[in-house]
Amino acid sequence: MAQEDLTPEELVRAIEESVKEFKDGDLVEGEVVKVDRDEVLLDIGYKSEGVIPAKELSIRQDLDPSEIVQVGDHIEALVLQTEDKEGRLILSKKRAQYERAWSRIEKIMREGGTIRGAVIEVVKGGLILDIGLRGFLPASLVELRRVRDLHPYVGQVIECKIIELDRNRNNVVLSRRAYLEESQSATRKGFLESLKKGERRQGTVSSIVNFGAFVDIGGGVDGLVHVSELSWKHVDHPSEVVSVGEEVWVEVLDVDLERERVSLSLKATQEDPWREFERTYQAGEVISGQVTKLVPFGAFVRVAEGIEGLVHISELSNEHVDSPEQVVQVGDQVRVKVVDVDVSRRRISLSIKRVSEEEFALPEPEITAEATEEVSAEVAPEPSAETEAVLAEAEATGDESSQEAFEATIEPEPKAPEEAAVQVRPEPEPAPAEPEPEAEPESDEDITLEAIMADLKRREGRQ
Repeated sequence: MAQEDLTPEELVRAIEESVKEFKDGDLVEGEVVKVDRDEVLLDIGYKSEGVIPAKELSIRQDLDPSEIVQVGDHIEALVLQTEDKEGRLILSKKRAQYERAWSRIEKIMREGGTIRGAVIEVVKGGLILDIGLRGFLPASLVELRRVRDLHPYVGQVIECKIIELDRNRNNVVLSRRAYLEESQSATRKGFLESLKKGERRQGTVSSIVNFGAFVDIGGGVDGLVHVSELSWKHVDHPSEVVSVGEEVWVEVLDVDLERERVSLSLKATQEDPWREFERTYQAGEVISGQVTKLVPFGAFVRVAEGIEGLVHISELSNEHVDSPEQVVQVGDQVRVKVVDVDVSRRRISLSIKRVSEEEFALPEPEITAEATEEVSAEVAPEPSAETEAVLAEAEATGDESSQEAFEATIEPEPKAPEEAAVQVRPEPEPAPAEPEPEAEPESDEDITLEAIMADLKRREGRQ
């Protein structure tokens, strides 16, 4: 019907019928007719264009509207307000996407499917994905092993599983790790079944946590080296022993096929320092060490890397000790004696006082025979010069018993007075300036054994 054929009343009624009526929450479609920095105008067949504020264009923040829509685009929006203070119809593109996305996400989760989305932001604890709404991907679920730096993922489109959905709280939690594990399940299971306890594998440290380090040993498997299996010595934090990206050799301790977990050991690939110590040192040896800790019952001394022994309080000093601080202090370098080594119990008994006893003990004195007045009867003493002269003189006179008589009478029995009275010519007084001459016998007949012995005793001062 031509417009000029309509009466004024019919024209008003036709216009009213052509104008759509909307209410809050309705989904509408329209064409973008204008793009400004702060807003976008959308023709939805209403009496005026609908207005989409810039913040309602996308869940992404701080974007220019021209990066999201262009003039002529046909888009869907949700009615937020039919008329604001200025009489405008306020719309939201992101709320329309949100409503559509919820229906789609709920269906995907029910069917156990996956969802793809672009990473738009790094937040504390993970990533934000644009899946029609803001989906949260925790950092621990980004890869099969924990990733330290998440910024390289911004802008990437990744595929995830939906593991939690709460529409009332507008909360969607995703897991890329679950998707990767599912897609690699067959390969991973075969690799786990090939692992044997006790075998050694080379791997790369993929991440470090307070309780240990994860090592990528291939096949999409990260095994855990607990902090107690990193080293034979005490470790306060795994970073003291390994670093991310380091190549290491590990030994397989256990494989849990049901939970798909592998326990590894780094220290099992190294020699036990206790065995090395036992092989190097024996009980009774004296070695050097450093005092590391004092306790009421003694002092601990480090005698090798990762090995400490106990010096009991009774072994600190020969004197009574009330507390170890009286003898040693932490950090002191001391010499200790190995008393006992018990490798099975990881215990070494040491002693400081036994070292002191050995070092300060006096050497045993040498026992030498001292000359005494008594001489063994079996050993004949060397005769003096005067005795030699007398014996020579006796031999010259033909006395057959001269030397034999001397040897037989070295220790003569005391003589009776009558035997001691032997006639001997008195010796003349020597001249003052001349040496004393020896007495000359008057004749051969006057020389007897008794006279010789009497004269000998007199000369030697024994009479």
